[in-house]
Amino acid sequence: MAKVAVRLAESALVDLESIRAWYAERGVPEVGERLLGETVTRIEALADHPDLGRIVPEFDQPFLRELIRPPFRIVYRRDLKQVRVVRVWRSERLLDVPDEDAP
Repeated sequence: MAKVAVRLAESALVDLESIRAWYAERGVPEVGERLLGETVTRIEALADHPDLGRIVPEFDQPFLRELIRPPFRIVYRRDLKQVRVVRVWRSERLLDVPDEDAP
């Protein structure tokens, strides 16, 4: 299978920056950096394995998938030639997909 492009929506970029800031505010920026690094590694794996994640149960749409990288959910839209990451949220939070990224 050929590689697919991996893109991050603005909402996912904001999520990643919020995660970094949250850990920094609590005095453990190294934990935030480690978790972000591991999360980005999982996201990069989607280029080779775009169907790696499961279908998001809340939406039950085959093109909207998620990877769990505790404590985060990496939610992405799977198209033929592209993966677009739309959210990176804590696993226990209810999913909210921004309108421009909604299925």
